[in-house]
Amino acid sequence: MDTQTAVDLEKPERKQQQRSIVTQQKLLDAAIEAFSENGFKGTSTRDIADRAGVHHPLITYHFKNKDQLWRTATDRIFREFNISLVKAMAEIPDVEPKAKAEAFVRTYLRYSRSQPALHRIILQEATYPSERLDWLVQNHLRPLFDEVHKSLINLQEMGVAVQGSPALLFNMIRVCAGGLVALKLELQHTSDIDLDSDAQISELADMIIRVFFPGDQPQPG
Repeated sequence: MDTQTAVDLEKPERKQQQRSIVTQQKLLDAAIEAFSENGFKGTSTRDIADRAGVHHPLITYHFKNKDQLWRTATDRIFREFNISLVKAMAEIPDVEPKAKAEAFVRTYLRYSRSQPALHRIILQEATYPSERLDWLVQNHLRPLFDEVHKSLINLQEMGVAVQGSPALLFNMIRVCAGGLVALKLELQHTSDIDLDSDAQISELADMIIRVFFPGDQPQPG
């Protein structure tokens, strides 16, 4: 087989791989939307296929079953959040823990606005015990808690963060950020709050920071 023949044979294979990747992304986008709106039990694979505009059998071809699709979709939500968080934290020196806390709040808010499924899927799964909740806690929620919890203890010892249970503090911050964004449609109708506005998101971040991190970071020396 000459080189040109080999290249010609590879072209259809590459096109098939590209179509497969596009189909997977369409299914994941549709799954994230559907699961965050209706929960796992309230979502059918046919609904996901219809939203994605693909044939229903392609779900089992790419993801085996609904549970695997849910886990893959949830992985993508948290992986993208973690990437944005790591980038934000990398820009701040370790000697500025208060600035890192502020960056966490702002990153959580911005990502929650761009991807409301981050908080909605947590709410959907937190209403009753399930293997999905156990998986979500073990793979995503507990690691985030453990990391931020340590930082909050340090900030409390420095007099930067408000005193009290650091575990409660972590969850109060998380709910004030992600929970309010998840309720943005209701807030707009009842309170004329527009969390699609950059200015309103910035104001919310500023308020959360002032409430939960009122102290100044001690200066060295």
